[in-house]
Amino acid sequence: MSRIQEAFRNGKAFIPFITCGDPDLETTKKVVKAAAEAGADLIELGIPFSDPTAEGPVIQGANIRALAGGVTTDKIFDFVKEIRYDIETPMVFMTYANVVFSYGAERFISTCRDVGMDGLILPDLPYEEKEEFAPLCRKYGLDLISLIAPTSENRIAMIAKEAEGFLYIVSGLGVTGTRTEITTDIGSIVKVVRENTAVPCAVGFGISTPEQAAKMASLSDGAIVGSAIIRLLERYGTEAAPYVGQYVKSMKDALRAL
Repeated sequence: MSRIQEAFRNGKAFIPFITCGDPDLETTKKVVKAAAEAGADLIELGIPFSDPTAEGPVIQGANIRALAGGVTTDKIFDFVKEIRYDIETPMVFMTYANVVFSYGAERFISTCRDVGMDGLILPDLPYEEKEEFAPLCRKYGLDLISLIAPTSENRIAMIAKEAEGFLYIVSGLGVTGTRTEITTDIGSIVKVVRENTAVPCAVGFGISTPEQAAKMASLSDGAIVGSAIIRLLERYGTEAAPYVGQYVKSMKDALRAL
């Protein structure tokens, strides 16, 4: 069992997303620690990219702020290596295929392993093209996380059969961002997943309140939240860590109640 799958062993998992370098890496370090101490089961770290096609305006803004602050992939690798001394929580990178290509795929993936990352999510990588990265991820012991969207339909079983780590179920069409309600039939997607794999699945995109997180986690194995956390960073900047910690605790508490 991978470290990522172990994150789902203690009940429903809460997974926060944090953009590295927004507003600076020192703040990211404090925010990641606060999230881990508040009960995050798995942490997604975003590597900023200039054209993040899956992201809504909130996370796009975080990418812009981080890049303007001078963050680079190498600086992020150094940062992860440093925080790994304090944090044992499983962590995955979320970024775009272009970031991996431009760095050099083998160099990128082997460095992920060296600094202590557990997995990789590439939202712009179609399932049909995942073999470009999957052999390297296997070679270096990294889980390549697949996404399932409402449009996946007859591909859900196929994607689930080959899943590693956990399956990221996208709650709706469009880009990331908080939503007032989630109308996708998550239950029917999860049913197909369960019929084809024992790998856990978590729901992301659009979740912002403890009630939404609990509802999505009751249908799956966990909830993923990004934009609502990035909003706290946007609002509080370098002072954001305690606010993120409180927010993560409120979300995790809601999932513990399930």
